[in-house]
Amino acid sequence: MRVATDIGGTFTDLVYVDKNGEIGVAKSSTTPPNFEKGVIDVIHKSGIDQSQLSMFIHGTTVIINALTERKGAKTALITTKGFRDVLEIARGNRPDLFNVNYKKPEPFVERYLRKEVNERLSYKGEVLTPLEIKDVKECVEFFKKEQVEAIAVSYLHAYANPSHEQQTAELIKQLWPEVKVTISSDIVQEWREYERTNTTVLNAYVQPVATSYINRLENELKAQSNVEQRYIMQSNGGTTTFDSAKETPISMVESGPVAGIFGAAVLGEMIGEKNIIAFDIGGTTAKCSLIENGEVKVSTDYYIERDSRHAGYPIKTPVVDIVEIGNGGGSIAWIDPAGSLKVGPQSAGAFPGPIAYGQGGKEPTTTDANLLTGRLSSKNFDYEVDMEAVKSTIQSKIGSRFEMSAEEAALGIIRIANSNMLNALKLISIRKGHNPKEFTLLAFGGGGSMHAPALALELGVKKVVVPIASPVFSAWGMLLTDLRHDYIKTYIKRMNELTLEEINDAWIAIEEQALHHFEDEGMTSEQVEYHRFADMRYLGQEHTVKVPVDDEMWTDASKQKAIEDFHKLHEKNYTFKLEEAQTEIVNLHLTAFGKVEKPEIKKQIKAGTLQSAFKEKREVYFENEGWLTTNVYDREKLPTNEVLRGPAIIEEKAAVTVIYKQQQLYADEYGNLIIVKEEN
Repeated sequence: MRVATDIGGTFTDLVYVDKNGEIGVAKSSTTPPNFEKGVIDVIHKSGIDQSQLSMFIHGTTVIINALTERKGAKTALITTKGFRDVLEIARGNRPDLFNVNYKKPEPFVERYLRKEVNERLSYKGEVLTPLEIKDVKECVEFFKKEQVEAIAVSYLHAYANPSHEQQTAELIKQLWPEVKVTISSDIVQEWREYERTNTTVLNAYVQPVATSYINRLENELKAQSNVEQRYIMQSNGGTTTFDSAKETPISMVESGPVAGIFGAAVLGEMIGEKNIIAFDIGGTTAKCSLIENGEVKVSTDYYIERDSRHAGYPIKTPVVDIVEIGNGGGSIAWIDPAGSLKVGPQSAGAFPGPIAYGQGGKEPTTTDANLLTGRLSSKNFDYEVDMEAVKSTIQSKIGSRFEMSAEEAALGIIRIANSNMLNALKLISIRKGHNPKEFTLLAFGGGGSMHAPALALELGVKKVVVPIASPVFSAWGMLLTDLRHDYIKTYIKRMNELTLEEINDAWIAIEEQALHHFEDEGMTSEQVEYHRFADMRYLGQEHTVKVPVDDEMWTDASKQKAIEDFHKLHEKNYTFKLEEAQTEIVNLHLTAFGKVEKPEIKKQIKAGTLQSAFKEKREVYFENEGWLTTNVYDREKLPTNEVLRGPAIIEEKAAVTVIYKQQQLYADEYGNLIIVKEEN
């Protein structure tokens, strides 16, 4: 039996699949700060036989929480003489050009804890100044006195030659074995000094927190069962072992959300949908990503805390391209100083939660609004719901301010939340040159199915898919992942001067590095699969285009094809190409997969009639329609391929699907709900 758990801001989800391909799910409250307790709680709640566990996969928000809440370790930095202030200088380009009060982001390491040593490499990795051992020893003595918990080491051009960083790390471990050490060449092998240094610092900052959490979780699991295959979800859409995750925890910065994106791509392949907008609404946030031709887009241009006014912090590690906003079921509705209704990004979280939870929540949330408008039923809550408290709070906090009824105010909250989510969907589709009508919206998470049908009508999407196990779909996606590591190395070569021997030697060296990594994780060479990409640009350009290239030994034909593909992709991304211009490679990117055996997902063909799935009639408040008597159905009992016309509500454990008059719905052979707009 395989089990996957995913920690969210409000709930911890679990999905398991047994040897017969049968799927089971469970959900329990997240338990900050002891997140491992929530994992054990949901395992117990699922009722699974833990002695049958063969694989455990985990997604966590511990890393992103430690960064955003500034709850990491006291961290120091050792760098090349003259580069102490690279974190302070950062980048000169501002996100808000005309903001005269703009401030650069505060470094995670205070200046007095940033120390320089004598050493210098050329951009080719040649030693210009040997490493001064005495300087390193002085740094360590100072950091000991300051009770530093983690040390980051980032030297100039270490991506081209890691020897000085490796010497430094060895010396620190001899002098101070207890302290955590991160060297940049182990984390990032790309150029761009600020981004590489910041990534190294952030890895060091969260490493003690991550190690402590993983150790606690590991101990809890060992006390419950003897499962040996324990993996953690990474931000690149693959998994890694617990031990590897302790060394490079920054690779888990978006650990939970990306699993759902990967799961959407796998499910899309199963049902014949190659172009997908994956849309995940949880209790705290809404996340979306675009999958084109079955490909999950991965980039190293990732930032935390970046928005229209703040530059944020770059993390040069492979992360699935994802847009995230602070809108979910627990998002609080409030009125700003100008008198406008807002929803989020503040969240009521798991505790006290929405008013409906009856645990002390005092602010109206999206969940409360959906409950008051009839989309949710009080009978399906784990708590006894005080409907009068929900109604009176929405009336007093929102309705009275706009001279409207509580129900109208609740619908206003839903419309504002939908508007925020619609903007996120446009960011990853329309604003990147994609027509949403050519994509299928795959909605999951506790709130995905409730909001997606309305958003599809506004966005022009013709089909919505609500997958099997939709409330815990991110955990479902983890069950289908492979081990994955990305190796990105700066390798600046002009294509007209590049020899086949040079490029093939470079690829072989990276593949050998990858194979050693996977062998350390217990994989064999037969289980490892490689995919190659080259970051290319026109001579004189600043930024690059990622080009898939030949996975075998390069020939003249391979080289020419890479150039031709670059021209096509450049035109697709930037609307023009310069076929006469010289091209060059900037980075080599190897994605390596350690293939693991996947569970076979069984079809779930169900006989019967729609009447057998009917639960009740309920009054639901719709925009432009008012109160409508609406049929409510049980998802578990819906017969396969029987068409249901809106308006209607389909209920399942922990989620609700709302379809409108213009839409119809049916359950496919895998149990997914397919929603399409009726033709006029």
